[in-house]
Formats: sequence, structure tokens, C-alpha cells
Amino acid sequence: MKPVTRFTTDTLDWEPYITPVDYDTATPAQREALQETPSHRKISKYTLTLAHDPESLKYRSPLFNLIMYGKDGLPRAERELAAVATSVVNHCIYCGSVHAARYIELTRRPEVMDTIFADGTKAEIDEYSQGLFDFAVALSKTPVAATQADMNHVRDLGFTALQALDLVLASAIFGWANRLMHTLGQAVEPTES
Repeated sequence: MKPVTRFTTDTLDWEPYITPVDYDTATPAQREALQETPSHRKISKYTLTLAHDPESLKYRSPLFNLIMYGKDGLPRAERELAAVATSVVNHCIYCGSVHAARYIELTRRPEVMDTIFADGTKAEIDEYSQGLFDFAVALSKTPVAATQADMNHVRDLGFTALQALDLVLASAIFGWANRLMHTLGQAVEPTES
């Protein structure tokens, strides 16, 4: 397995540093916690690794899904952009690749991710996306760096109070998710099937 050290929109694998829970031998509490997965997709190695603590996983996945896939508030693509901004700050290659690909799928704007991955937190994109990106970057670098002026700028761009809250929530959940991904494993090149 070759670790990935650069941001990409290519599909990556994630390899845990500790052995994930084996679903076939999981405890009833672990199986219950695994009933809801992030993104409502398959049970990944990451989720199986988090299942070592079923009590926290039982709350983590529904919270993640509500923040990233809620029907009201910030549109899904913009939540994905906030996740990418946070992942760039934290240099979380895996999360960056997954959420950049989802952003492109939703917007058909690969040039936005190309610019962000080339220029990092200094990327210059369209005004609306820039406001969102800059706010998520400031919040991710140091939470107190996101000021009232930054919030006012987001509001001036047309964000409602709920959309602004969703931006904060998406950035914050990815600050946490990035730290979990980094300490529990690493992004690797996909293995050939």
C-alpha cells in the first residue's frame, strides 16, 4: 500500500492503523451502531474501526448524516466545499478526495477543486464560493479566527442564518473527522481488484 501525499479527486482507499472490528464477530452493540453508516453507504474499514467504541459511533453517524445531508439550509454542494476547505487546512487527503469528488459530481465544476488543490488555502475562486471557502478555512485554522466580520460577509453573500449555521457545522464536523482519519489510519492508493 502506497500512502497518498497529495490532494486528488481520484478515488482513494483508507488503511487503518488498528484492526477494524470484524462484522461477522461484532458484538450486538457494535452491530447496532453499524446500522447507520456515514453517507448511508457500505460499512467501510473506517466505520468498522470506529465500531471499537459503539456507544460513540451510535451517535456519530446520525449526527454526521444530519449535518452533511440535511434537507434544509445550506445546499449539499456547499457543505462538500466546506468539508474540502477544512480537509485542506488539516491536510486530510482522504476526506479531501472524497468530498471534492462529491462537489464535482453535484456542481460539474472540477476547475474549483483543481484551483483549491493547486493553491490550497490561498485559492481564488468565484466570490460566493470564496466567501464560504474562506470562512471554513478561518474556522478550521483557529476557531476564533472566524470573526463577526467573516459571518457578516457570508450573510452579505446571501446566506440565511440556517445556511450559515450549516457552514459552521460542516466545517466543525470535518475538523473532528479529519483528526479521526489521521490518527486512525492513512489514505492509500487503491488496490487492484
